[in-house]
Amino acid sequence: MKEDPYLPWATGPGEILRHGLDLLKNDSDTNRRLAMISIDNAIELMIKTFLGLPKRVNGLAIPRKEYQEMAESFPKLLDGLEQHAPEKLDGVDLGTIEWYHRLRNELYHQGNGLTVEREKVEVYAELANLLFKNLYGYELVHSSDSSTELLGEFMDEWVRFEANLRDLAATHHLLGQEPGSMLRAMEFLENASVITPQHRREIDHYRRLRNEIVHGAADYKETLTRDVVDRLHQLVEKIAPSEE
Repeated sequence: MKEDPYLPWATGPGEILRHGLDLLKNDSDTNRRLAMISIDNAIELMIKTFLGLPKRVNGLAIPRKEYQEMAESFPKLLDGLEQHAPEKLDGVDLGTIEWYHRLRNELYHQGNGLTVEREKVEVYAELANLLFKNLYGYELVHSSDSSTELLGEFMDEWVRFEANLRDLAATHHLLGQEPGSMLRAMEFLENASVITPQHRREIDHYRRLRNEIVHGAADYKETLTRDVVDRLHQLVEKIAPSEE
C-alpha cells in the first residue's frame, strides 16, 4: 500500500481531524459533541494553513494583509478559499460547511445542553476528509466501517462527477469557459443536447440525495446502497470528457 506523503504543514490539521474521529470509537453524547468541535477546528486550521503557505507550495499570491484579515474568522476563511482556490472545492459545498460550523458553535457555547446525532458528525467528518484531500493531495483517513466507507465512496464519486461535468461543459463551450455553477453546467449541457432530459433528471436526483445527506435530512445508512453508488459511478464515466 502506498504511503501518504509527508507534508509538515498538513500534520497539525491531520492530527486534530484524527482525534475527532477517534472520539467516535467510544460513542456518547459528550464524545459526539467533542468530535464535532474537533472536526470543525481541523477544517478551520486546514484552510488557514493552506491559504498561508508560500506561493511556491500552494500557487497562490495572497498579500499578507489580506491573509491576516481572512484568518480572523471562519466565514472569512471560506470566502478566501472560494476566491483564491475555487478549483479545490470539487464536491465541497462551503454553505454546507458553514451550516455545520454554526451547529458546532451551538454545541460549544451551550455545552451539555445539546446533543448531536452521530450521523451528522460522520458526514461532517467525511466532508473534512474530502476537503483535506483536495487541499493536500491525499486521503487522510481510510474508513474500515462498511457504511462509512460507502459514504466515502459516494462523496468521492460526487467530486469526480462535478469535475467531469464542468470539464464537459468547458469542452463544448465555444470559448472553453466553465459555467459558474453545477446547475448552470447541467442547463448548458442539456440545451446543447450533450445530455438528455432523462440524464438531467437523474443527475438532479443524485444532487438532491447528496444535499439531503450532507444536511442531515436523510440518514445515509438507509439511503446509500451499493447500487446507488455504482449507478453514480456509471454516470461519472458517461459524462467524462473524451481524451481525444
